[in-house]
Amino acid sequence: MIHILCIETGTTTCSVALGNNEGVIGYKEIADAKAHASQLSVLVASLMDEEGFDLSRIDAVAVSKGPGSYTGLRIGVSFAKGVCYALGKPLLAIGSLDSMVSGVSEFIVTPDLPSNTLFCPMIDARRMEVYAALFNRNESRITDVEAVIVDSSSYADSLQKNPIVFFGNGAPKCKSVISNQNAIFIDNFEPSARFMLPLALKAYKDEAFEDIAYFEPFYLKDFVATVSKNKIIPGT
Repeated sequence: MIHILCIETGTTTCSVALGNNEGVIGYKEIADAKAHASQLSVLVASLMDEEGFDLSRIDAVAVSKGPGSYTGLRIGVSFAKGVCYALGKPLLAIGSLDSMVSGVSEFIVTPDLPSNTLFCPMIDARRMEVYAALFNRNESRITDVEAVIVDSSSYADSLQKNPIVFFGNGAPKCKSVISNQNAIFIDNFEPSARFMLPLALKAYKDEAFEDIAYFEPFYLKDFVATVSKNKIIPGT
């Protein structure tokens, strides 16, 4: 039996899950963008304690590789690397958008969608920008992962031919500007570590292990530091 610890920290939700070949054993999550650094290890310890499972028994650690929050991704990857180093276990990196697609079926009210329906997971990238890609019904990505500035013409060509299900914390900004009968929006969808499990199991079977020393998250965009408008030193 393969046991995998899954970690998702790329958005405002900090989430961990433990699973095996038979499915998700348990998970813990907290929706607070500022809690990742302080709560990630607490969530893992709480999950292991609740399930009566010794962390040393895991076979691998799977972590969301992005795109997403620069700080959140770094926290998750750093923690995952630490666990892998300490236990001598392999590291698996799962695309954040891919895992979202893996879990969206839980939120679809109308399961009998047309066979040509596409799925567009969206992660908020601030202002009117999102990280997104299009996937088909087989959960295969059919476009590159991009940082998209959303306007009324976004996905217009695809919407002419296909229904598209938009979801994720970046979708609400699309809902306000995309007006098309083929656009379907799912509200209140948040990424979860439990959605990563099927992809993590496949990656483990394929031995798609990352180099623990050199692996870096897929940020998509460079980190841009901001400077506070408040004066820190009097007279500056």
